[in-house]
Amino acid sequence: MLASLQAQQIIKHSMAYGYILSQPFSFYIDAYPSLQNEIFQQTEQELSYGQHNEAIRVLQQKLNVLSYYDKEINGEFGIFTEYALKRYQAEHQLTITGEANNETIASIIRSEREKYIAPLKKIDRTFTIGETGDNVKVIQKALYYFGYYKDKLDGIFGPKTNQALYYFQVDNGLEVKQEINPQVITTLIENDEQPVQINTKKKSTKSTVKVAKETSNQAAQPSGLIQTAKQYVGVPYVWGGTSPSGFDCSGFINYVFKQMNVTIPRTVSDIWNMAQPTNNLSIGDFVFYETYKKGPSHMGIYLGNRQFIHAGASRGVQISSIDNNYWKQRYLGSRRISVE
Repeated sequence: MLASLQAQQIIKHSMAYGYILSQPFSFYIDAYPSLQNEIFQQTEQELSYGQHNEAIRVLQQKLNVLSYYDKEINGEFGIFTEYALKRYQAEHQLTITGEANNETIASIIRSEREKYIAPLKKIDRTFTIGETGDNVKVIQKALYYFGYYKDKLDGIFGPKTNQALYYFQVDNGLEVKQEINPQVITTLIENDEQPVQINTKKKSTKSTVKVAKETSNQAAQPSGLIQTAKQYVGVPYVWGGTSPSGFDCSGFINYVFKQMNVTIPRTVSDIWNMAQPTNNLSIGDFVFYETYKKGPSHMGIYLGNRQFIHAGASRGVQISSIDNNYWKQRYLGSRRISVE
């Protein structure tokens, strides 16, 4: 009975995520602070005066959280956004340009993380249902940052906080308890301790890029590809990450293919554009998903047996089922590349 109830709760949790992710972007940016960062990775150029896009909305939101920007969050890079950026850059010993390059974005992400997570390090006790106080609010904020808690930050360990706690424990392999214990606090902190890596290479402005074969025709054979990919299960998720110290989703795919002597585009959208659609899913194919915005924004490699390997924002490189309710709702299709 308990297992059945938990299964129902997980399905409801997935449906809740589905509801939020189906909403307009203005809803999304207020819902998942930790996942907003992937939007920056999809940006093809530095954010600067005169631009108007989703990445600027996220930038404004983060600067607002950090108390540098108090105007309308509208995605329009005007004088107030530029002024806020210059203030931030000046106070964080960055080159004052008023533009959001990779260095500035990475610094803003670190600052936002610190704001949500650092207060946890002062907590050294267990909380049970019914307790209240500032420390409970700190924990609610951290759960909110990672996308588990979306309700009033009231400092009350009630049903909403307990529900968020339940899903956090399940997702992170913790023993499910109706208490916020030191293990939960430590896991929240550790989820955030991975460094923010900066992609220093200029991003391509082309929509398609040819596959560059560097050795033999056997370079990207499915068996070798899958064997290589599985070696990195457990590597943490890092925004902009392209190495075994931390991957984002397309950074992981890029790295695996490089080990097989094949060069592919850097971003999910570019890989989607250059790969060929296929109706018959085969081992080694790319599987694409629509997560935080319209179009392909997440991807993995199909392993067979209805499973794929990918770098997820919550648990890093992992193997998931394409029939999982969350991924099934967001599946866009499969594509493949051929190496001549």
